[in-house]
Amino acid sequence: MGCRRACARIRVKITRAVFRLGSLFIMSNRSIVRILPAVDTEDGAGVRLRRALGYRQDVRMDPFLMLDAFSSDDPNDYIAGFPPHPHRGFETVTYIIDGHMRHRDHLGNEGDLRAGGVQWMTAGRGIVHEEMPQQENGLLRGFQIWLNLPAAQKMQPAHYRDIPAAAIRTVGLPEGGFIKLIAGTIPWGHCPLRGAERSPRATQPLIADICVMTGQGVEIPIPATHHALLYVFQGALDGGDQAVAPGNTVWFGDQGETLRIAPAPNTSDGARALLLAGKPLNEPIAQYGPFVMNTSQEIEQAVRDYQNGVLASGAVKPRAAPAGR
Repeated sequence: MGCRRACARIRVKITRAVFRLGSLFIMSNRSIVRILPAVDTEDGAGVRLRRALGYRQDVRMDPFLMLDAFSSDDPNDYIAGFPPHPHRGFETVTYIIDGHMRHRDHLGNEGDLRAGGVQWMTAGRGIVHEEMPQQENGLLRGFQIWLNLPAAQKMQPAHYRDIPAAAIRTVGLPEGGFIKLIAGTIPWGHCPLRGAERSPRATQPLIADICVMTGQGVEIPIPATHHALLYVFQGALDGGDQAVAPGNTVWFGDQGETLRIAPAPNTSDGARALLLAGKPLNEPIAQYGPFVMNTSQEIEQAVRDYQNGVLASGAVKPRAAPAGR
């Protein structure tokens, strides 16, 4: 069977019979173990958002440190943006669904992040950057994910990649549903879906925007090594004995091969969720605001480096100890 015909299978409703590498397997679904509401907060210069991961130390899912969701058509909620601030020791993944933002950093890099696009930034040893809205009105909607780096890679040089919407694989499902694969690979049939970002990483992240319409259901294979969650941001998700409303994070257990994603019964609007799955690092985490290392001594060094203007290569003016994003 050709790749095009194999991929066409994805356009129909996926049931528990999942095609993988041309063979038929009956797979078991992972169970829901936790449903947590996101917390309303502000960050940057007053941007209003919902924090789904990272608002407490016990609300992280290794290797994911933080998940922020922002969505507003009131410019007062976002116009001040995120002025210059530092990072060290992890990666940020920013996905814009609606709107337009600009990134600039102390190394002279600049990039536009438009609707449907992603910016993948590896802070590594350190970077000072800003993220500012490029609109004075209208809807700004998207996510920022903090993805941890292993200890051996925390001090690598900083770099980033802008991924335009056209470069991100989107596969249609019936009645307007879709799977938009930002990172990782989903092993379906003879033609695995491959995300826009596939660079080798210890965390092996799988990140996807998934929309399923009423009457549909899709099951996503998840590696046995990975933790996984869904953040619901549109419609209502079937949570077994309850409907999961927008603004809630669904945590899954480690037993089972797939995540079942379907709208809640009797909903007419379908459901849309952000899928995060990754291989845990199982390393100690020390965090102070935008610095994420493995020990308190490393955090103290990061603060000193920032204050002394040597957090990262290039000229950086000394600043007071940072807080927030």
